[in-house]
Amino acid sequence: MSQPPSADPQGGERPGSAEAPPAARPQGDLSGILVVAKPAGPTSHDVVALVRRLSGLRRVGHGGTLDPFASGVLPVFLGAATRVVEYHMTDGKAYRAVVCFGARSTTDDLQGELVPGEGSPPQQSTVEAALPPFRGTIVQRPPDYSAVKVAGRRAYELARRGEKPDLLERKVEIAALEMTAWDGADPNRPCATLELRCSAGTYVRALARDLGQALGCGAYLGALVRTASGPFRLEDALPLETLRTAAGGGALRSLVLPLDTGLELYPSVALAAPELASLATGQVVRARGLHLPEPGPGGLVRVVDDGGRLVAMARPVDGRLHPEKVFGL
Repeated sequence: MSQPPSADPQGGERPGSAEAPPAARPQGDLSGILVVAKPAGPTSHDVVALVRRLSGLRRVGHGGTLDPFASGVLPVFLGAATRVVEYHMTDGKAYRAVVCFGARSTTDDLQGELVPGEGSPPQQSTVEAALPPFRGTIVQRPPDYSAVKVAGRRAYELARRGEKPDLLERKVEIAALEMTAWDGADPNRPCATLELRCSAGTYVRALARDLGQALGCGAYLGALVRTASGPFRLEDALPLETLRTAAGGGALRSLVLPLDTGLELYPSVALAAPELASLATGQVVRARGLHLPEPGPGGLVRVVDDGGRLVAMARPVDGRLHPEKVFGL
């Protein structure tokens, strides 16, 4: 059985398997977003490192860690787009999860040490009947092997030392939870495939663990695919080989989305050139002749030029726009 992860199993960082690509070719201005289809194996950090090498950019980050064993949507932000990552941190997520019953795991997933459950493995109908209490607003205790800080230490650091982290429960939202497949080939270890949509910060490992506890048989997360991260969908995500091929041909730019992609919850305000110039220097400007819309999350709006290009995130107050973050003209 594999050893417990060496870092946060919500998205642990281990030495990865992403292959080093050829030297980056000139790609032009690459600021924007790549929606990557992360495979199982490499860490999220490995994928970022690969994109950094392919693009030749130092400023590269991702929008939500995936465990090494997990696959699926991983938004990667390049250049100036790294400054909009914070506006995606509350994006909802969607997953396809395989939950295996009949055993508990020290990490709540297949990477930990498995301990046989106390009760008999459930039938499909029993699992389906146990799902309703896990829909809507629920309370979760983060896994012991998580990056949550306890008295200044990461929980997984304490867990690796044999200590039980004192983790506070938190509320999360499970917008949808359905069983889409059942595998009873091994009656001692049946597995259910679950499709779910949830709020940011939800631990799918904890959901699997708690479902097993509710059934009295134990359960752990056997596989995980993130099918959506906010507005970014798996069907639009790019395999790593596609990125390598595009970079090798100097065509990576064609795959990069504008840096404000997915920020539609923030209404846009188009300003004339003089006001844009003032805002770009950090000045508060009056939106003359404009009806300012109701702001989006955090009380913010997007400020764009006449071509729709994002210039700043700003806070409208009494007919004036207070710049919160400026991206330049």
